[in-house]
Amino acid sequence: MLNVPTQSFPAPSSQQRVAPSGQSGRNKVALKPGHSLMDWIRYSKSGKDLTGLKGRLIEVTQEELEKHNTRGDCWTCIRGMVYNVTAYMEYHPGGEEELMKAAGADGTELFDQVHRWVNYESMLKECLVGRMATKITTAMKGTQSEDVVVFHTLYDWFQTEGSVHLVIYAKRKIPSSGCTTADLQAGVLRLEVLLGKMSYLLHLCLAGEIDGNVSVHSAHTVGKIQVSIRKQSKGSWARLGQPLESHNTFVRKKDRALFYRECVLVSKTEVNYNTNVFRFKFPRGSVMHVPVGQHVYLKANIQDTEVVRAYTAVDQHLISASGNSSQESDLYLMIKIYPDGIFTPYLHSLQIGDHMSVSGPDGTFSLRRLLDGTNLYLLAAGTGFTPMVRLIRLVLEDTETVREAKLLFFNRREEDILLHHELHQLAANNPRFQVEHVLSEPCGSWSGRRGRVDESMLKDFITPEDSKRYVCVCGPKAFTELTMGYVNPPQTTGAL
Repeated sequence: MLNVPTQSFPAPSSQQRVAPSGQSGRNKVALKPGHSLMDWIRYSKSGKDLTGLKGRLIEVTQEELEKHNTRGDCWTCIRGMVYNVTAYMEYHPGGEEELMKAAGADGTELFDQVHRWVNYESMLKECLVGRMATKITTAMKGTQSEDVVVFHTLYDWFQTEGSVHLVIYAKRKIPSSGCTTADLQAGVLRLEVLLGKMSYLLHLCLAGEIDGNVSVHSAHTVGKIQVSIRKQSKGSWARLGQPLESHNTFVRKKDRALFYRECVLVSKTEVNYNTNVFRFKFPRGSVMHVPVGQHVYLKANIQDTEVVRAYTAVDQHLISASGNSSQESDLYLMIKIYPDGIFTPYLHSLQIGDHMSVSGPDGTFSLRRLLDGTNLYLLAAGTGFTPMVRLIRLVLEDTETVREAKLLFFNRREEDILLHHELHQLAANNPRFQVEHVLSEPCGSWSGRRGRVDESMLKDFITPEDSKRYVCVCGPKAFTELTMGYVNPPQTTGAL
């Protein structure tokens, strides 16, 4: 069986991938000079009439929306609000073709597939035409019972004189890498558990005063999660608390609203000349377990515009074979700084003690099929290696079924290789792990592989006799599509 995760490993539009010729972003097209995100922000604030309505807001019928479906007159609808995106065409990093897919139509589903996390309200506020005439309540009726399921017996609670404990019964094995996020602020507990493609939420205003700390303990094999909270003073509570919005509900993960908390930057560690590990500390009362292969979003207000980017969490000790992950207390992100970008220079400028808004985990990557494999092949280009850091460690420490893990790591020059020494040290100490490097612009003394990914190179790297192999591909868009075409031809089934 050949399993190849899609480009959602680790994140849609993540800037952790190195695109050809050093450009950032993996789903981007070449924009004209003067058409960057910052240029759009300046243009949208110039006072120009971007809607063609001279400041008026109108109620848009379906018939009216469908009329505006050309390159020179393009309206689209996102979550009931209509925008004239004609002026934005040349600034869209995905290119005009992507925007035109939603010309004169509802683009909500397409938008969610590509970059649900983007704050389009801020980006396109000067392009707002008005609201769709169809009432939102009518549109929701047909989907409410399908998308949201209420469960009344999935959790229980008990108390002692000094503490309160919630127990969630997932009724299935849960990832050892984590699936729980807890936020306890001002007496309000928000607890989210990610179970496959679903999100389970507990949301309560607690009945009594608490000291502000929360701890989460998981029994992975039996699917039990226990959340413990200390009371401010000893005594018995008559009830747990008052249910708040969406309490005790399941919803599809892709449909849930992302929740952000303010984290503090506590350190920046250089990995190489252009990549750092940023360590963020969660606020008191917050605990977050990020599943392997998934990502979080960082959000910042840059020049009066909300900008959001996706990044993959790594372990405290990166791929060290010893020590426990400190994901429960801190978040570690390995990020390449793009001098011409808008977000990473801002991130790099943060001082120790500055704050950053961090979302809960997101992503579609699943470890379930990996557990059925015996050989793991990792094909990474540039910072596409980042989501593989925790995957390598998980396989070597917690997964006995995988006999061998092999990494083929593509970079331009030797100084671009992330964790060069650590990778070779891991391979030297663990016979189940192998790493090979491929450089497209090597120096004369380089003795390893040279060139770019091609079919013959992959045939030489991937053992054809492996009947149960799991292949992960991550890098810039061109690299990912080309590589997946080589390892996953049309006649092959079982691709993920």
